[in-house]
Amino acid sequence: MQDRLRAIFCDHLSIIRGKYLPHTKIADSGTRFCRSTFGVHYDKDLLDAPGAMMMEGLPDMELRWRHDEIRQSWDERTQIVIGDLYDDAGKPLPLCPRGALKRAVADWRKRGLTPKVGIELECFALQADEDGRLVPYDAPGGVVYGTGPMTDPLRFNDAIWDMSEQMGFHLEMITAEFDSPQFEFVLTFDDAVKAVDDIVLFRLMAREIALEHGVVLSFMPKPIAEAGGSGMHVNFSFTEVDGGNALSSGPRGGPEHMNDLARGCLAGLLHHHKGLAGLIAPTANSYQRLQPGSLSGFWQNWGGDHRNVTTRISSEGGAKARLEHRMADASANPYTATAAVLQAARLGVENGYDLPPIETGDGFDNTDAKESTAIDLKGAIADLKADSALCAAVGPLLCDNHIYMKEKEVKKTKDLEGDALRDFYVYFV
Repeated sequence: MQDRLRAIFCDHLSIIRGKYLPHTKIADSGTRFCRSTFGVHYDKDLLDAPGAMMMEGLPDMELRWRHDEIRQSWDERTQIVIGDLYDDAGKPLPLCPRGALKRAVADWRKRGLTPKVGIELECFALQADEDGRLVPYDAPGGVVYGTGPMTDPLRFNDAIWDMSEQMGFHLEMITAEFDSPQFEFVLTFDDAVKAVDDIVLFRLMAREIALEHGVVLSFMPKPIAEAGGSGMHVNFSFTEVDGGNALSSGPRGGPEHMNDLARGCLAGLLHHHKGLAGLIAPTANSYQRLQPGSLSGFWQNWGGDHRNVTTRISSEGGAKARLEHRMADASANPYTATAAVLQAARLGVENGYDLPPIETGDGFDNTDAKESTAIDLKGAIADLKADSALCAAVGPLLCDNHIYMKEKEVKKTKDLEGDALRDFYVYFV
């Protein structure tokens, strides 16, 4: 077999869709899919979602890519590429999450700034027991910041690290998180689209390599009810035309050294806190993670080196100055989530929102903040629908589609509990 091409995109549910194509497609090329994929739910229900054209003949959309975006994959004799989606008239598809991120980047570039992004992914490892039921991966010596065979007896993380190097991913860290068998993966900062492309490919690679070891790697926000939650923290900064870090006001970081750009970004993220949840914590399971005192982005607050606030200001200055938004989880499409965070930050800069005082509470027993995300998906989607400015910035049709699908999801999941709710999502995210 000659090398083949795996052409993929990440859809509205954060599911990777794609095709295997012959070696002749390893070039500037494209392939067609059914646009009504954007009306397909986790349970394969076909829905007349806005923009999906389910009742209008299920027309084509086209995935396009350039040769220089193609890379060698972790599968033998297979190359892989993430493309952009276009409608059947050849125009960018408004539903395309990668397109939404590119629009967010373009909006910041109009201000002379290029967004840089670094994403932290948390996940749980699960295995099937003798009855085929998913249970936590057996890592009896697992501890927070654990490494080695006591934390990962099958050493599937070693295989992920080895393949990451072959793929050219710049891993910053793999470690065990607080609740065994929970793991965290971090890639280094890069231009926003490149960074999210890498995290999407990395997540897919990690899940497929883990599966070869008999492990289901779940990026669900809370697949194990008695354990903590898993987030997808979005770290970001901006490069100026001269190459400097626009969030930096000198070698020292933290709240005492913030500049006006950082203050504006913070104000935007707080102002759009409730609406953001509907986009970046987009499943019923997300609200089992988003709880008070859970280090998860529940409260409408900000702070310095404080893991119990939603937006954290790095204590590092200079080239490493950055903001960390801690609400998102990886049931969200990473392109949409990053676009939403960048757009909310931009709205804060451009609209001059007031920045509330810094959080002084510990986040466990005491919290200054009185406003929070909604307590469930139904409320979060209502908050998103009400946030017209955020929806307009991220993309009106994309948000309309998202809201429709998630309102259906509220009904689909309202009677699901425990393993039944987990299993509605676990093989997809």
